Amino acid sequence: MAKLDYITVEHNPNNLPITHSVIWLHGLGASGDDFVPVVPELGLNPDVGVRFIFPHAPKMPVTVNGGYIMPAWYDILEMSLERKVDVAQIQASSDAINELIDEQIAQGVPSQNIIIAGFSQGGAVAYHTVLTNKNRLGGLLALSTYFATAEQIDGVAVNQDISIKIDHGDYDDIVPAILGVQAKQKLERLGLTAELTTYPMAHQVCLSQIKQIGAWLNERFSGK
Repeated sequence: MAKLDYITVEHNPNNLPITHSVIWLHGLGASGDDFVPVVPELGLNPDVGVRFIFPHAPKMPVTVNGGYIMPAWYDILEMSLERKVDVAQIQASSDAINELIDEQIAQGVPSQNIIIAGFSQGGAVAYHTVLTNKNRLGGLLALSTYFATAEQIDGVAVNQDISIKIDHGDYDDIVPAILGVQAKQKLERLGLTAELTTYPMAHQVCLSQIKQIGAWLNERFSGK
């Protein structure tokens, strides 16, 4: 996979050194622009310099959408509850995100200060990226998503105690809420701990959720 294009947004009202990064992956058919408007709504601590990276997925045919070419992190082959997906493409997307992680480290952000976030398809890649990573990372934010590669991961090395926040909509008809519950259970079988929060919403994000995400990020930025 070619190097990903991305949007950069910095939260740094006090012109401090950038010490933390959040790499946030969008969902199927969307773009890195999707979550840019969320940043000012998070209520982030002004005393922390944070760089947000919003990558754009490459365009590819998506089987469940009739082979239509659209931005996607991987092909979805079957829309069963279990989801039949192209695991090799998830790995390729994860490799591309690892390049962005390495880029942030090269720019002076410690790996343990880098948080990986993902919505829907982007969340599946976020799971795989964090749980197979060679670097100690700062957190995993899984939004309205599922753990697509649980069968391919039989152990977690350096991120065994990473903070994981799972959010899901009670009325999600695209990625049913049970998949968020199952992801939590699969993580626990790997020895990880995850916090699962549900909201009265569909396949989306809502303002109260964004505020709680901001509070969670502030905790991570403070080292708690």
